[in-house]
Amino acid sequence: MTTSPLGAQTAVRTAAVAARATDLTKVYGQGETQVVALDAVSVDFHQAEFTAIMGPSGSGKSTLMHCMAGLDTVSRGSARIGDVELTGLNDKKLTRLRRDKIGFIFQAFNLLPTLTALENITLPMDIAGRKPDKQWLDMVVDTVGLSGRLKHRPNQLSGGQQQRVAVARALAGRPEIMFADEPTGNLDSRSGAEVLGFLRNSVRELGQTVVMVTHDPVAASYADRVVFLADGRIVDDMRDPTADAVLDRMKRFDAKGRTS
Repeated sequence: MTTSPLGAQTAVRTAAVAARATDLTKVYGQGETQVVALDAVSVDFHQAEFTAIMGPSGSGKSTLMHCMAGLDTVSRGSARIGDVELTGLNDKKLTRLRRDKIGFIFQAFNLLPTLTALENITLPMDIAGRKPDKQWLDMVVDTVGLSGRLKHRPNQLSGGQQQRVAVARALAGRPEIMFADEPTGNLDSRSGAEVLGFLRNSVRELGQTVVMVTHDPVAASYADRVVFLADGRIVDDMRDPTADAVLDRMKRFDAKGRTS
């Protein structure tokens, strides 16, 4: 086992499961308008690993993330975070689980304009009445490169820096798992590469678990693993992806769609 200077495991794959879907099914509508967004999906997301979820538009990738994160209900099957079964939780318990065990990063930065970067980072813990772990917070801030920007408000930061604040906010509470939905969608290529590098470093240096939905093969290449969905089902699972390998797999989806 190897450790980083921060004392966290680095790039060590483990069998420990951070989140698990078992025969997960999500159906919208009824009768002739019924749409099966997820069709009995079973997948594990492992601790201290960066997983990307990809697939054509309408494949169910965002629905899978939302169900796994407790943001959407499940029609049938099971969704678990650690040893907690989400499908049996009421709204209050779901809210507590999302607050205490899950970090979120979205395409929109969702920062409060009147707060400084540091205040935005600690806001979820402030609302929950919890004091940040100063040593952990300092490591997170250093990892995402914000040490010199903590007193700046969002309008004083670039888009890439604002997304770094969002990444730090998701990490600051030491969640068991972090879900990212197109986190580089509003960024230029350079800023996007910086944010993806920070996500990868959070896995390798801080032992974080990250699950990211993306349509970008380059973004997916930063992950340890890519899970591909089509028509609500998992159709492929790629380890140590490259941008070219992911792009080739996505082209096969496009070719199938044109010939079907």
